[in-house]
Amino acid sequence: MHGSAEPMRHRNTTRSAQSSVEQTLSHLRTLDAPAPKAQPSGPLTLEDLYRQHRMRLVRLAILLVDEPATAEDVVQEAFTGLHRNWSKLRDAAAAVAYLRTAVVNGSRSVLRRRKTAREYVPPHAVNARSAESLAMLSTEHQAVVNALSKLPPRQREVLVLRYYGGLSEAEISEAAGISKGTVKSTASRALEALQRAMHDGRG
Repeated sequence: MHGSAEPMRHRNTTRSAQSSVEQTLSHLRTLDAPAPKAQPSGPLTLEDLYRQHRMRLVRLAILLVDEPATAEDVVQEAFTGLHRNWSKLRDAAAAVAYLRTAVVNGSRSVLRRRKTAREYVPPHAVNARSAESLAMLSTEHQAVVNALSKLPPRQREVLVLRYYGGLSEAEISEAAGISKGTVKSTASRALEALQRAMHDGRG
């Protein structure tokens, strides 16, 4: 009997973490959604993409690297790369996918540099998020964001891309450069780790 209780408890824990992260990051996604605008009459330009997607990409980067200023730099670099590769992209969807991948890779580079130069990391980095962003979040939502910041980079990427980016497993696989099977197993481990981090945070 005890053997069957353990998987059930495991599933309940994972569901609880999934519900928490889904509610928080979906809430942020709604806050960051661009106001609906009339569709441009001509083809989509780089300026259109910048206007429509920049803020959401900055939030994506903030959720990955914690610092707003660094996130801005990562997104700026992504758009610079997009400008260089503009002629090679098929359409707007390909351009947005390029930007997401560039933000994930840029964020990874930032985290790698921090790891090799730990003195660079500002104290209480998680509190460096923009005041306006945190002001819009309940205490419970803030606890989820703080717990996310404690996860290993790949686990954080998968959860942020899934629940903030609203991406499918295939899209996460493309953006993060990992297989769909790895996306699935990483998400499962990430939800368990998130639940532990939230529990420790309450302790």
